Amino acid sequence: MKRAVFNAASAVLLVLAFVPGLALAKDKKIVLGFSQVGAESEWRTANTQSIKDAAATEGITLKFSDAQQRQENQIKAIRSFIAQRVDVIAFSPVVETGWEPVLREAKAARIPVILSDRAVDVKDDSLWVSFMGSDFVEEGRRAAKWLIDYPPVKELAAKGDVNIVELQGTVGSAPAIDRKQGFEEVLKNAPKFKIIRSQTGDFTRAKGKEVMEAFLKAEGKKINVLYAHNDDMAIGAIQAIEEAGLRPGKDVVIVSIDAVKGAFEAMIAGKLNCTVECSPLLGPQLMSAVKDVVAGKPVPKRIVTEEGVFPQEVAAKEFPHRKY
Repeated sequence: MKRAVFNAASAVLLVLAFVPGLALAKDKKIVLGFSQVGAESEWRTANTQSIKDAAATEGITLKFSDAQQRQENQIKAIRSFIAQRVDVIAFSPVVETGWEPVLREAKAARIPVILSDRAVDVKDDSLWVSFMGSDFVEEGRRAAKWLIDYPPVKELAAKGDVNIVELQGTVGSAPAIDRKQGFEEVLKNAPKFKIIRSQTGDFTRAKGKEVMEAFLKAEGKKINVLYAHNDDMAIGAIQAIEEAGLRPGKDVVIVSIDAVKGAFEAMIAGKLNCTVECSPLLGPQLMSAVKDVVAGKPVPKRIVTEEGVFPQEVAAKEFPHRKY
């Protein structure tokens, strides 16, 4: 009897030995290759942490690559993920264009691709499975709508033109293109609001400060409003405004996008007037989509994150609740 039991157990082990993966199939970890833009801002740092934390929570093996804001680094990373035969590739594209060849390679290798935070401009939408993130055009609209309705700016508009300078994000990136488009779309119906200078600050504090210094040298006290495509550039610009002997938030009204903690601190200090939310906490949403894709479940082509607008007057109350 003992020998029969032993023989039966041996037979099962023999079967498993000749069917690789059968015993491990249920326990096999999903492998996700993720290429991040870089670490250019508070927002991006929070986004990276959210992805790493969510992968750990969901038991997903994360192969993480930092592109340092260079497209060639991202393409290299995606090719490396393909060579490693990961289950899913996700990335936040540095710029919108130039992805078709590498995405075709991923498709040929039957590795699904998810876009996180930023979109790509490709002719064949079957090259990616889902895009999750904010509606950047709507963020630009929200910034402009808040500005037009802001009482001190309304008063200025009643007397004459409102002169705006714009700090754009990285040239060719989806948020820079879309946030500009949304902002200008609303201003078309407000002819007194004029963008007198517009230049990239590359989403960084240092470049935001440098470009704002150039704006101030060129236009001086003519500047009524600063519109920054992210909070980090706005915070850099605040330094430049103060060094020029002006009062940020008063002499120059400032509206920016992201709603990071640094922006709330600037609002509490009276130096920033409004921030439009763009949540970086995409990790849980991304891991959920990765698991569904691997399981063969349908995933929406577009997943939009829910966000709000935070004017200066609510900053102190909201600050303790901010997670990034």
